[in-house]
Amino acid sequence: SREKKNRLLHLAPSHCRIFQEESKILIMEQKTKVSEIDIIGMLQKVLRRWKLLCIYVLVGAVVGIVVAFNTPKFFTANVVLAPEMLSGSLGLSESLSDMASSFGLDLGGKGKQSVDAIYPQIYPDLFASTDFIIPLFSVNVVTKDGQKKTYLNHLVQDVKIPFWQKPKLWVLTAIKKMKEKNAAPGTTGIGKMNPFRLTEDEEQIVDMVRGSIGCQIDKKTNVINISITDADPQVAAIMADTLQMRLQKYITQYRTKKAHADERYYTKLQQESREAYLKAQKKYADFADSNQDATLASVRSQEDELENEMQLKFNVYSQMQAQVQQARAKVQEQTPAFTIIEKATVPNKPSSTPRSMILLFFLVLSVCLHVVWVLMISPVRQKKREPVIELDEE
Repeated sequence: SREKKNRLLHLAPSHCRIFQEESKILIMEQKTKVSEIDIIGMLQKVLRRWKLLCIYVLVGAVVGIVVAFNTPKFFTANVVLAPEMLSGSLGLSESLSDMASSFGLDLGGKGKQSVDAIYPQIYPDLFASTDFIIPLFSVNVVTKDGQKKTYLNHLVQDVKIPFWQKPKLWVLTAIKKMKEKNAAPGTTGIGKMNPFRLTEDEEQIVDMVRGSIGCQIDKKTNVINISITDADPQVAAIMADTLQMRLQKYITQYRTKKAHADERYYTKLQQESREAYLKAQKKYADFADSNQDATLASVRSQEDELENEMQLKFNVYSQMQAQVQQARAKVQEQTPAFTIIEKATVPNKPSSTPRSMILLFFLVLSVCLHVVWVLMISPVRQKKREPVIELDEE
């Protein structure tokens, strides 16, 4: 009847939705079952060939041990210090910059408000410059064994090379010898370094030192963390302390450069004014001694003129003395103070990758290779080896 048809049509959409939802649930359950079955099956395939797995693990362990014991250890020494910043404008702008820095933003406060051109944010660029690195090579260091040598000799003689890099080194050495035969004198080898023109060997050593130096700046507090990595822990500590002292010296020279120039200028004027005063004083004394009994007005007026000139020279000399004292006080005022939060100490633990982690990496890698072989490569090879059966058409 029409009423039954209308009821069925009215109930059809709801029944269809229920059927669709139930079918989706069934499909998801079937997929999960299939995935579980596949995972279990893959594990069974991998574990079924346990002898091959043992071979892979054994080979990975041997390779890992060889690589771990031939990888050189490196030690990192740190120095933490806080530089003195030139005071900027106080008030609302500084408080806003502090609030912004807490959220990781930099509104140009603190270091940017001063007229200082070398602020902590560019210290990493300063450490990476060739002009800063080359003077470090002449620093005298003492190794852990008690040997005294320069930092350059330590880098050339004591840094070990892994065995897998030796073939590359042999090839580079052979190529270098061929180049040295045809090269002009002074363009190869390591000698007295010239920052304007470095040889290939010198440039490699400079790049190695540049990569071993680290400088991290805390934007919120401007605290500087200077680090250096070396194969010898005692050398690392010595060079970290040297970097900290060289940085202080460099910043001090920059801050006091103008004050020292003013001091030298006023000192020169002081010496010139003193010589002029002494000449005027001698001239007045000679004239006064030779005309003690003179009563002429012209003689007395000339004596007064020489006395006034001497007094003027003395006033200039006194002013220059005051300027020299002010310039010396300005030098002391411009000299920055660095607060060392943490001094350099000889590290006891290496900062390089532990040998156990290297061994674990190769073990995991060997297991992964075994899984790839069993599940991917081996089935493909078996399919290629299976004979193709052709049916004769009758």
